[in-house]
Amino acid sequence: MNLESIAKYFAPKSPMFSDSSRATATDNLTGTDVMAALGLVNAKCGFGFDLYLAKIGISSPERAMEALYGSAVEISRHFRPVTELDEGLRQRVLEILCAFAYQDYARSAASVRKCDCCDGGGFTEADIFTNKVQYPDGKPPKWAKITKGVCPSYWEEWKSVRETARVLCSACNGKGVISNACRCHGKGKVLDKKETEMQGVPVMKVCERCTGRGYARLKFSNVLEGVRTEWDVKKTTAYDHIQPLFELLVEECHRQEGYADSALKSVTQ
Repeated sequence: MNLESIAKYFAPKSPMFSDSSRATATDNLTGTDVMAALGLVNAKCGFGFDLYLAKIGISSPERAMEALYGSAVEISRHFRPVTELDEGLRQRVLEILCAFAYQDYARSAASVRKCDCCDGGGFTEADIFTNKVQYPDGKPPKWAKITKGVCPSYWEEWKSVRETARVLCSACNGKGVISNACRCHGKGKVLDKKETEMQGVPVMKVCERCTGRGYARLKFSNVLEGVRTEWDVKKTTAYDHIQPLFELLVEECHRQEGYADSALKSVTQ
């Protein structure tokens, strides 16, 4: 049993109010066995377990963020520019890095992000030109109704008016969110056209854009913008020290999830 299979126990389709096994196999785990296993994993690897529960939306990420901040304090001791900051400023910078690291960790091909074009509203403002008709006297003349052989162009005046209107966002198609899935549709593999033509059969290769992950990672430029709201850090210092610290925090999240997954497998095998 792995972590990916525990979500169904928190939202079952047909809950049973007994410990009886659903299947006839003797090695099938009952609800009591699963809850005991999850409690043991939470006691042994609470950090990774809380991270995964928050990632799939079962619990809030507050406990996981507290544990991640503790790890960030230990990891940041190896980066001199961060340790030289004041206590209050260092705490705020680490909290920002932890928030962005958790967002990057929680991303997947099925997740979405707010559209940058419309800021999540689904509509954008654009300048459009509209042809409008105007009457010099305010209304059609009286002789227009009784005179034959005349057309409206004799008394109408058309003008092109520039207006600002709300139009549907072309980036998100009005949804306000954009999928994090890569162009490979989350598979992590794309068709190798060159090898396919040479061999005559479909040949797949690792997607070069996402390097096989299936989704786009969080850009460090966005992380840097968040850090600069509290700390006016130079660009060279940011890419030499802040970016490695950010990558280590993301790696720590995946490592702790791996520990929890291994602990759950060892308990339920």
